[in-house]
Amino acid sequence: QLQLVESGGGLVQPGGSLRLSCAASGFLFSLSDVGWYRQAPGKQRELVAGITRGGSTNYADSVKGRFTISRDNAKNTLYLQMINLKPEDTAVYYCNAYPRPVNWGQGTQVIVSS
Repeated sequence: QLQLVESGGGLVQPGGSLRLSCAASGFLFSLSDVGWYRQAPGKQRELVAGITRGGSTNYADSVKGRFTISRDNAKNTLYLQMINLKPEDTAVYYCNAYPRPVNWGQGTQVIVSS
């Protein structure tokens, strides 16, 4: 069964950086389109970035130029490099199928605060 385990979140100051990882198992990761989503307190979950099996990427306008999504098919791992973090990036971040997510994992908490 599909399993996605996110990690790498934490507390960071505005302007700081973090790299999130997502370990995938239970499906053919290399043949799947996958993405990162986030849910801020009191808000709906939203797509942050997606990457196709061919490597094409798509980003939410709010993170363009600051976040980079990438994948390592040999390791069945998805990454999200985040730089110049802002307080509004504070959220729980999840990886999932893209653009139609299925089962949600636990997510990893990112808090951007001074």
